[in-house]
Amino acid sequence: MNLQVISLGIMTLSALAMLLAERRWPYNADQQLFREGFWTDFVGYCLLQSYALGVVITVLLFWLNAHTTWSAHSVIGSWPVWTQVLLFLVTHDLYIYCFHRFQHGNRFFWRLHEAHHSTPNVDWLSGVRSHSLEILINQTIEFAPMILLGASPEVPIIKGTISAVWGMFIHANIDIRLGFLQFVFNGPEMHRWHHALDREAYDMNFGTKFALWDWLFGTAFFPDRKTRKADAYGLEDKNFPLGNGTAYFKQHAYAFRSHAETQQEMYDHAHAGDAAPAPADGAVPSSAKLSDDAADAASRAKLPDDAAPREAARAEV
Repeated sequence: MNLQVISLGIMTLSALAMLLAERRWPYNADQQLFREGFWTDFVGYCLLQSYALGVVITVLLFWLNAHTTWSAHSVIGSWPVWTQVLLFLVTHDLYIYCFHRFQHGNRFFWRLHEAHHSTPNVDWLSGVRSHSLEILINQTIEFAPMILLGASPEVPIIKGTISAVWGMFIHANIDIRLGFLQFVFNGPEMHRWHHALDREAYDMNFGTKFALWDWLFGTAFFPDRKTRKADAYGLEDKNFPLGNGTAYFKQHAYAFRSHAETQQEMYDHAHAGDAAPAPADGAVPSSAKLSDDAADAASRAKLPDDAAPREAARAEV
């Protein structure tokens, strides 16, 4: 049987299994199946965007291969397939950890990533909600080394299948506990904190498949579930476009809003509840005059408890 057909079957069955598990063992019992943006995620991101970007990235990789001689050397082509897959699983996951962490600290790349954090309901499908430019960057970097190093032809399919299934798994609304394995592998319980609207959890838990990176580099956040659970998700930027219909296109366009709008967002967050007027057009609010290195720490320190540090901290980074 064609390996691509098998891959599609595995991803479909995995999605169904996780959907059923969410109904039977939910982490957040109040989440609905057809929640906010379900059709935007399923049709816009999962079906249409995945297909379109698959074509674009394939053409790009063929072009890259045709204009280099690297693949002709087949550097790893003689390795067993399982070792090739393992190599790319580990190295790409480390890259994702680093790039993901960078996105959270840079206002330009955060704009490409914020769509992924926008859903108020984290479930098996919500993980596909990512700006097309973010996916273009990450998947080109994911698959280009496989082509250029002469990996076996089945390796990209196997690696892509694992990534898709694991992406559904870590976002699934399933009350599952990995125990000591959570120190190595990333699971739903730890990743839900990454999406949580909780100040202590902001900019933590960047790992995708391996939680090991977070534990090694000091970005792990995993409180005792007996006393605390993640229960709210999304962005505190109330202007971010949600829903169905044209939301897919609006979410893409929102990434290119003006810098002045970002400054206004920061001002609004930093002065939540204040009676003071907003700054004049073109003026930079005093709370936004932060150095690149101090922006995140200072904005968190100055914001009131009900403000939104996640977006405000990036306004000047």
